[in-house]
Amino acid sequence: MKIKVFLLAAGCFIGVSGASAQKGVDNGTPFGSGEDSIRCITNISLFTPYAKNGNFRDALEFWKIAYEECPAATKDIYLYGVRLVGWQIDNETDPAKKAALINDLLAVYDKRIKYFGKEPRYEKDWIVGRKAQDYIQRLGENANPELLYGWVKEAIDEYGEKTDYIVVSYYMLASNQLLVANPDHKETYIQDYLKSSAIVDAQIAAAANEKERTAVQSVKAALDNGFANSGAADCETLQSLYANKVEQNKDNLPYLKESITLLRRMRCNEIEAYFAAASYAHQLEPTAESAMGLAKKAVKDKDYSKAISFFEEAANMETDNIVKAEDYYLIAMLSFEQDAYSKARQYCLKAIETNPNYGSPYLLIGKMYAATANSIYPDDAVLKKTVYYAATDKFERARQVDPSVAEEAGRLISTYRSYYPSTEEIFMHPDLEKGKSVTIGGWIGERTTIR
Repeated sequence: MKIKVFLLAAGCFIGVSGASAQKGVDNGTPFGSGEDSIRCITNISLFTPYAKNGNFRDALEFWKIAYEECPAATKDIYLYGVRLVGWQIDNETDPAKKAALINDLLAVYDKRIKYFGKEPRYEKDWIVGRKAQDYIQRLGENANPELLYGWVKEAIDEYGEKTDYIVVSYYMLASNQLLVANPDHKETYIQDYLKSSAIVDAQIAAAANEKERTAVQSVKAALDNGFANSGAADCETLQSLYANKVEQNKDNLPYLKESITLLRRMRCNEIEAYFAAASYAHQLEPTAESAMGLAKKAVKDKDYSKAISFFEEAANMETDNIVKAEDYYLIAMLSFEQDAYSKARQYCLKAIETNPNYGSPYLLIGKMYAATANSIYPDDAVLKKTVYYAATDKFERARQVDPSVAEEAGRLISTYRSYYPSTEEIFMHPDLEKGKSVTIGGWIGERTTIR
């Protein structure tokens, strides 16, 4: 193999003029001139077949000459260069030498940017993204976030919405690491997120095909999750950031929808920026999300009639049964606050019908039964206590269908069992007999069993 490669290289001498020698790195030409151009072509011809076949050991010496003397000759110097230096790193055991080789690897990317950083599809930003990727893979937790942040920020500042999305993901990774190390980076981190989010949103909208769109959407999801879990964005900070932006974008439906979603995910759906975004979005295109925002605003303003109207509107448009059931439950809660018990129970039952594993509506019905016991039987202290049978029936059912409310249901059952009629009271009351059914009167109108 080696003899064949040398013979191939020898053929490159034919037809080359005897002009004065000068390396390409010195005179700014791809191959240099004279004998140096022959040397460049020869070494490219020697390292390429070796590298192509994975014979990095024999390729390395020839590659180094081409890399150092005629760096503008061919992009192959860099395509194979990262593999060759990577191979050296993988086979080096001395920590100091390995660190030096990692620096050499980064330099390969930098030199590619210098000589081939304007190629379509593989411009500087693309190369920076792969440099960052290699850097993180090689150093892991020992990677310097300030160094990484500097590389990718420069690319983002230069390319804006056209920045390769891999660069954007590393930008937010580095910014998040800087935040962890220094809380004073919070404001910058939030601004970095807003900038990054705008970039990937633009790329999603401009995606040429579904594959590309899906890839960018996965980056968008990662950015959103990282931001939501960063701890940087408290509601007060988000209010100050979004208040003016929402006003400036009140006719920009995609922006308003994104803001509503983000603020809800950050559990900041009780701030004025959220309410404003929901209101403007609802005027442009009513959705379950925007109706929910208006409902919460009405609750805050204590306009419960308006709140119920918007919650109903949200439920009618909602396609997710779990969310729809919660809408119904919130209507039930507001109705309960207004002592409209029958209406509250009606919406609790709608919530249960929509999501049979939802325990909170059962708890609310039970609490309403218990709260109205005196009004059901104002003149009979023993019959009043039978209402608590019906209440604990609901608590028991909540515990059966929804583990998330089991603890609260257990406490309520324990509390209201103590209010049951005593054995003596049942014995002295002609309508009651242990183990038999009884219909609770008033607005409740349900049958239960005497314990």
